[in-house]
Amino acid sequence: MYSSVNSPYALRVRELAQRPGEMREVSLDIAVPSTLGAGLIAVREGDQMHLDVKLEGLHEGVLVSGHARAEATGECSRCLIDISEPVEVEFAELFAYAASEEFDYQVHDDHVDCEPVVRDAVVLSLPFTPVCRPDCPGLDPVTGERLADVGERPAPSATDPRWAALGGIQFDSNDSNEHQNPGGHHAADQTTADEERAPADQAE
Repeated sequence: MYSSVNSPYALRVRELAQRPGEMREVSLDIAVPSTLGAGLIAVREGDQMHLDVKLEGLHEGVLVSGHARAEATGECSRCLIDISEPVEVEFAELFAYAASEEFDYQVHDDHVDCEPVVRDAVVLSLPFTPVCRPDCPGLDPVTGERLADVGERPAPSATDPRWAALGGIQFDSNDSNEHQNPGGHHAADQTTADEERAPADQAE
């Protein structure tokens, strides 16, 4: 059976229990036992985390407050390259001596397990859509290349769909000649008519 005492986040508070006003500060470095976060960026299992914790004895329980520092890794939501960014969060929670609907956490076996408190603080601080830089241009929609590497390219001009049907029309050469001669006669017919009129003009 799992015991919170075995958690690397667990801290002993026996000397503070039932002693209001007592206070103790603890600093520790731990290897994160399970990944914090489930999105594009997270503090991964096995990563190092530094904790500065203050434990204060109160009438109802032990107040746990402190600061957590780690490095989150993942990928940019725009261009998909690997990224990392520091995570620093503050946390505070009261661990009650006895079970109560007023408090979410309890002291168990003279220990407080800070893991759920730290986990909530870290996960809520992680960006939902992380980026490698605020102005990341993302990927080229056609080639899939990273625009930050190749530079932004002008977008192809869009063809008006109303004119798209005309792009496939081809005119026959005979049709073109008819347009040049409104009477519908070809050039050869016009030449024959001119030759027939020439003798008549000479006879006059």
